[in-house]
Amino acid sequence: MIRFTLTCDQNHSFESWFASNDACDKLMSVGMVACTSCGSTTISKTLMAPAVGKKGGITAPPTPLEKLRHEVETNSEYVGGSFATQARDMHDGIIPDKPIYGEANLAEARKLVEDGIPVVPLPFIPTKKVN
Repeated sequence: MIRFTLTCDQNHSFESWFASNDACDKLMSVGMVACTSCGSTTISKTLMAPAVGKKGGITAPPTPLEKLRHEVETNSEYVGGSFATQARDMHDGIIPDKPIYGEANLAEARKLVEDGIPVVPLPFIPTKKVN
């Protein structure tokens, strides 16, 4: 996998991962790469430097998913299986609002959404456990 910094014809900059340099070029040539800001498919690669770690080892910078995981796990409380109950209690004003994340089964999650309680599924499995 290789990460490229890309720019569209509207001068928006964004990053994307590709299987190889050739794969990136092929996808860009057939309009399969679009700007994340405006949707333009007129895309070009920008100058980039490889990420080189200490002692000659290559270290990749965190992926967007790794950044999201870090943000969620650093700034929110893991509440495990009590997520649906706590989210509902915060929405109803029973307990104070605070950033939480945890686990809910499909039925619980669907009921929260149907009741207008703002929740979003995370694209990763939480690593923290309740103390």
